[in-house]
Amino acid sequence: MQQTHTRPADSWSPLYFLASLGAGGLAVTFFMYLMFWVPHPGQPVPVFEDILAAFQSGSLAMQAAILIAVTGIAGFAVLNIRMLVWNLRQLSIFSRTEAYTRLVNSNAETTLLAMPLALAMTVNAMFILGLVFVPGLWSIVEYLFPAAMVAFAAIAYLAFRRIGDFLGRVLSDGGVFDVTANNSFAQLLPAFALAMTAVGMAAPAAMSTTPLTVGIALILSIALGTISGLYALVAAIVAVNSMLHHGTAKESAPTLMVVVPILTILGIMMMRQEHGLHTTFEMHGGRADTLILTTTILAVQAVFLALGLLVLRRQNYAASFLTGPKNSAGSYALVCPGVALSVMLHFWINKGLVGAGLIAKFGVAYWGLTGLAIAAQIAMIALVFHLNRRHFGRGKGEAAGLRTA
Repeated sequence: MQQTHTRPADSWSPLYFLASLGAGGLAVTFFMYLMFWVPHPGQPVPVFEDILAAFQSGSLAMQAAILIAVTGIAGFAVLNIRMLVWNLRQLSIFSRTEAYTRLVNSNAETTLLAMPLALAMTVNAMFILGLVFVPGLWSIVEYLFPAAMVAFAAIAYLAFRRIGDFLGRVLSDGGVFDVTANNSFAQLLPAFALAMTAVGMAAPAAMSTTPLTVGIALILSIALGTISGLYALVAAIVAVNSMLHHGTAKESAPTLMVVVPILTILGIMMMRQEHGLHTTFEMHGGRADTLILTTTILAVQAVFLALGLLVLRRQNYAASFLTGPKNSAGSYALVCPGVALSVMLHFWINKGLVGAGLIAKFGVAYWGLTGLAIAAQIAMIALVFHLNRRHFGRGKGEAAGLRTA
């Protein structure tokens, strides 16, 4: 059957996996409401029973917040899974084309790492769905942790295979990597994928009460997180050199802010590891440790957000790819920094400022700062809807929705 292209998404790119990633990230932002506003004695995260009890006994504001949270989690988790399935089908088709052969012999081969990145996010989203909507899940959670670790290990293996194919090609055959086309942070995508598997692997370290499970989760998440950080550092240094010589590639300019989600993910990974070390191995930290960690992360994130937004404005990126005639699958990379900023602000406020006793929980300062996190969340929701209309909307004479011709 001849394929017709009536929407930008019909000219598929591996970067469309970022549409699934962004939806999963937004589900996480809604879980932050439950994580920090709903009491959950007896376990480190709220579960169905905690949420139900808070809804039944809480104020009207609490009930409204819970309704908004569970609706947002359900809606964006469904969108996350739907977009993942669609992208996997598109990848299967794409892998049999000449365009795929050209892709895997170019710098853009690393865009295929968007697939394990999206897979890892979906596993995280499904775990959140289980916590929020499945009664009695916590009674069997010790059996689920090993399964989750196997899933993340499999995704990490897939990511390492992709990375190995790319590095094996460019490091063994000289001249195949185009340094002049490396003028963005697009090559940090492998580090992003590894970081997402690392934070997922760290979850059992924070939540399990079985020392062996906690220990294995700690070891694997530390290894994955360390490799992710090393890869990101090297790739960023190489890319900066190219950008200083050739300027930033306009279509890839959103990748300048990919450092923001990588830092949020690695920060949450470290907080999970610290919790596991505290509860299982009696390694105690100070009250201000999390405040120092989250503040440091936010400071670095602010630098890369400012840099990215400056370049986007100078290059008139929005006029070209968000409101103008051009479309780029890479525009979905703009969702990740806003989502990551919202999540990190929640942790900074609740685990950092409140945890160190600098502000009172649910006080004026608390809600003023939380408003910033919610504002970033709302902006990213609007951006996702806007991008989905542009890339997946109804074409002339075509039905709306996701379609594979």
